[in-house]
Amino acid sequence: MFKEKKIFDKTVYYSDFIDVEHFFTSRELVAKNNIDLIAKYLGIKPTNLKHPNQVHSANIQVAKEEINEYKECDSLIVDNPNLAIYLNFADCTPIIMYDYKNNVASIAHAGWRGTVFKIAPLTVKKMTELYNTNPSDIVAAIGPSISFKHFETSPEVIKALSSTISNTKGLIEGRFADLKNINKAQLLEIGVKKIDVCPYCTIEDNDKFFSYRYENKTTLRHSAIVKVS
Repeated sequence: MFKEKKIFDKTVYYSDFIDVEHFFTSRELVAKNNIDLIAKYLGIKPTNLKHPNQVHSANIQVAKEEINEYKECDSLIVDNPNLAIYLNFADCTPIIMYDYKNNVASIAHAGWRGTVFKIAPLTVKKMTELYNTNPSDIVAAIGPSISFKHFETSPEVIKALSSTISNTKGLIEGRFADLKNINKAQLLEIGVKKIDVCPYCTIEDNDKFFSYRYENKTTLRHSAIVKVS
């Protein structure tokens, strides 16, 4: 279940499915403008809060203390308790995944392109390759994003999204697609069993989150943040 808490009087949201420190920020806490504040809360150096250059790719990297630039990267993995990672969103689907047996976490940026690429399952595959992660040991939290009834797209995109899961019933209707639950279905199909899906929609709950579509291509973003213990 998603719950609300305060970080230095700023509202954020988290899933009680995941035991390590993580949260999805709101309009009150734009991460890029509050690096020092977030780092202080997490107990790390500001330079150890890592963020990739997101470009709607299927590229996945591992955060390292000595690396500050992650080019063309839309999923970041963290295994070092001295680091934290964050990715930015404004309608796209944020997915935090945590392997509690190996103490490894990741965040995937799944807009429709990332969803077509199956970036969340690809991230699980990378975690399996690097850390011998068993998908059944992963707990996932799918954060605030555009909802089913507001995500209307082209027939070409609908066809591409449909090809990523075995059963689209209840997830695709005409030119509308449920990106949050398509990503959930992708994860279920590869063996992730415990998945929390945020009820908030970036358009319907625009007082809480940013929306690229609703706010005339706003450049402002809310974020998903995670730190392992």
